[in-house]
Amino acid sequence: MFELHKSTSLGRRGVLYTAHGAIQSPFFMPVGTCGAMKGLTHQDLLDLGAQILLCNTYHLHLQPGETVVEEAGGIHDFIGWQKPVLTDSGGFQVFSLKAISKITEDGVHFQSHLNGDALFLGPEESIKIQHALGADIIMCFDHCPPSTAPRAEQEAAVGRTVRWAKECKRVHQELGSHALLFGIVQGGLEKDLRETCAREIVSIGFDGYAIGGLAVGETEEEMYRILDVVCPLLPEDKPRYLMGVGRIDQMKTAIGKGIDMFDCVLPMREARHGTIYLSSGEKIRIVNAEYRHDHSAIDPESPSPLGRLHKKSYLHHLLRANERLGETIACSQNLGITLEMYRNLRSELENSKS
Repeated sequence: MFELHKSTSLGRRGVLYTAHGAIQSPFFMPVGTCGAMKGLTHQDLLDLGAQILLCNTYHLHLQPGETVVEEAGGIHDFIGWQKPVLTDSGGFQVFSLKAISKITEDGVHFQSHLNGDALFLGPEESIKIQHALGADIIMCFDHCPPSTAPRAEQEAAVGRTVRWAKECKRVHQELGSHALLFGIVQGGLEKDLRETCAREIVSIGFDGYAIGGLAVGETEEEMYRILDVVCPLLPEDKPRYLMGVGRIDQMKTAIGKGIDMFDCVLPMREARHGTIYLSSGEKIRIVNAEYRHDHSAIDPESPSPLGRLHKKSYLHHLLRANERLGETIACSQNLGITLEMYRNLRSELENSKS
């Protein structure tokens, strides 16, 4: 259930209730694809203020397999995380693994990226896997083409996404679960296709609504234009999820347009490659030579204790030497900055009058 407490020009403030706890919105979901995050423990995530973890259906199905997770008591007991979990449906892998997949009207035939084995994933399979994993929020299986794909491809993707959404809901209802099921809006950069898809997905009826197929090739302005089209068509009393967007400035703009929840690997990926976020709003390339002799703290105002404790010169050394601790410090810093932005914005929304 979602409670919308306030809607202002800055964004929406609410609470999303799940079987494993309430999530204050707007919020960001760290991506723990296989049930873990590179460089950080679950306790690190809790200490930084993470409210929910995102895991991936396709990857967990391949290893260790949903049967193993179910035997362990579900995803929460298996990984030792007792806060909410959202599982992506595997639909994004239709985009990211297109070189080893073939789309049909019934679903997608993959070759495992691990060993080349054949794997079929369709709406029924995706929902059954997600039920076995035991996530709190599960996603409909959808077709996610590049945002800049030709109109004919977008039309086909919308048709499949809507048909598969109906099948996902049918299977979800038959299985019965505490999980919240979210529908996904596709349509690329085609305004009319986005409108059609949004209306049809809303008419099916879901616990929340995601906007997919963005941040996959289009410009920032094009992304915002699609949000302006889709957000007004989504129910006010349901959470809205913009998939795969993680730049702080873009998330702030999207929140102002009515988005409640986000996920992205970007903060962690940039951290591992040496781009560090600071409390001042700056980004620095800590692997650059100028930081070799910079013995000041990484970020004296950091929400991460590691960012306050360690020197720029030390993090420069660790990342250049490919030491795992460097990855941990950098990821803690970037995720801490990202989550702090949300805490500050939620506070602003609570105190705003319009």
